[in-house]
Amino acid sequence: MSDLRRRRILLAAGALLAAPLAAAAQRKGGPHRIGFLSPVAPGPRDAAFLEGMRALGWEEDRNVTIVMRFAEGHPERLSGLVEELLALDPDVLVAGSTIGARAAKRATTTVPIVFAGSSDPVAGGLVKNLRRPGGNMTGFSLAYGDGFAGKWLELLKEAAPDLAHAAMLWSSSNAAAKRFVKEVEAVAQRLDVQLDVHHAADAPELDAALAAIGSGSARGVIVAPSPFAVSHRRKLVAFTSSRQLPAIYFSESFPKAGGLMSYGPDIPDVYRRAAEHVDRILKGAMPGDLPVERPTKFDLVVNLGAARAMGRSLPSSILLRADRVIE
Repeated sequence: MSDLRRRRILLAAGALLAAPLAAAAQRKGGPHRIGFLSPVAPGPRDAAFLEGMRALGWEEDRNVTIVMRFAEGHPERLSGLVEELLALDPDVLVAGSTIGARAAKRATTTVPIVFAGSSDPVAGGLVKNLRRPGGNMTGFSLAYGDGFAGKWLELLKEAAPDLAHAAMLWSSSNAAAKRFVKEVEAVAQRLDVQLDVHHAADAPELDAALAAIGSGSARGVIVAPSPFAVSHRRKLVAFTSSRQLPAIYFSESFPKAGGLMSYGPDIPDVYRRAAEHVDRILKGAMPGDLPVERPTKFDLVVNLGAARAMGRSLPSSILLRADRVIE
């Protein structure tokens, strides 16, 4: 076979593979359709995405229809919810977090997928390369870089200088969670803080983990990022508050619910920016050609009311660095 004929065959095959993606991005006659899948309950994330779409000129009942489905902390529901959304023949599917994006990836190789809030898209098996993800997926990562998790313990120790024994709660619903544990363990050794590590990915495991923390001698808590933790944030905050345990979380939603402090990327802003990729795909871009982007905002949020309820005064070093202070 000649080189020219081989090139023609390869080009034709590539065009056939790309055709479903291009067709989805070029719907004619009627508003575009977007499916939105979240592993948690409705809240600031989906509201931020809708805000981002409106800012780009996409308005419900005029030029776009957005159908949302929420697993509300039950990952076993994700596959069924993806199938519901795909049955609507969406132009783009938006999937929150790594587990949501995995469910979408398993279900389709043709519908463009934009993921939002994946801690590590490469480790999570979503894409092989951030610059050119290829295939039908792209999105926005949370970009918890190497060593980032150790800052949670450093900040907690700074807020509670007497801390000598802490507990860390993590969930395998986050593909990067084991890395977080290792990083916190390394900092605990450096700071001479004893660290107990507890796993929870369902309600019985969470009850067992909280019982173990409550009966132990840990005097501070770190909650690692996961959709599971977000779905149970009120229970986690109520637990640490009732035992007057200083705790640090990864999302502002926890201090807003009464938790002491959080440090991490501005997650609603990531969802707001995810609308930018959706906009480009609806205008004809191929998802695999759009680089996976990282967050641009990292926030330290503290709740002074929670500190007062614990009888603690947060040091000025924390308050001066805080991006937001909840009174």
